Formats: sequence, C-alpha cells, structure tokens
Amino acid sequence: MAILITFIMTILLSLSTQIGVQATEYDVGDTEGWETGTNFLRWSRNHNFTVGDVLVFNYVPVQHNVYQVTEETYRSCNWSSGVLKMYVSGRDRVTLAEATSYWFICGVEGHCQGGMRMGVSVASSGGLAPAPAPEERGSWGGGGRAVVRWWVLISCLVLMMVWDM
Repeated sequence: MAILITFIMTILLSLSTQIGVQATEYDVGDTEGWETGTNFLRWSRNHNFTVGDVLVFNYVPVQHNVYQVTEETYRSCNWSSGVLKMYVSGRDRVTLAEATSYWFICGVEGHCQGGMRMGVSVASSGGLAPAPAPEERGSWGGGGRAVVRWWVLISCLVLMMVWDM
C-alpha cells in the first residue's frame, strides 16, 4: 500500500509542477485589440503575467505598430531612442522571457500620447512580479496557476489521510 501511495504522490506532484509552469497567451486589449481608445492600463492590471507567457498584439498594420521600448521612452512617448524591438505584422507575438517590466508603445504619431502604451510586470513562475512603475501598479494575486497547485497539494494530503485510516 505504501508503494502505491508513493507512486500516486509522485505523479500528482509532477503534474502540479507541470501545470504551474504552463504559459498563457494573452490577446492585448482582449476583443478590442491594440487600438486607440482601449484602456491598456486597466487591461494589464487584470492579468498576472509570468515568465513564458505570450502577449499577442492584434491590429491593422497600416494604422498601428508595436514598439518594445525602455521605460524612459515609454514615459516620454519619444521613440527617437530607446526602441528595443519593432513589430509591424498586425499579429505580433511577444514572449515574456524574463521576470522584469516590459514597456510597449504605438509608434504612429500621436497614438502613444493618446494612450496606446502599456507596461507589464512579469513574475518568475510561482513568484511575485517585480514592482511596476507607480502609475502601472497592478493588483496582487497568484492567478489560476497558484490555485491549481494548491488544489493538487491539498488533494494529495487528503488522499494520504484517507489511505492511512
């Protein structure tokens, strides 16, 4: 019986680890997309980003673009310097590869100043995100991944208690 419990525990713990590191794909702006008039600050606050997640920017290529920029360029909306990457496909995928803050703007004249800019803070998987800039501070939370890991752990403990009776 002890061997069976050890085997089941090993499987459940490995599943909880795998579930916890799955990447999530986010459509920036949800159904509105990367578009003027979208509140990207509100949108980013509604999500908890972790390393490996992917941001998908959907937009009409002749109307918008996406520049990944430094924080200084984000704040000034002056993309004459500080552009790290440029995206122009209309369906750009950006993998959040490290636990840090990422900054994005639209490089079309007037769009950044009009609100087409976004900062996101990315946590390492299972950890808290680094503190974002004051105007970008989001809500704290572990998201669905943490809930799944705790659920698996509690289930394992309950099974152990039941089988020991």
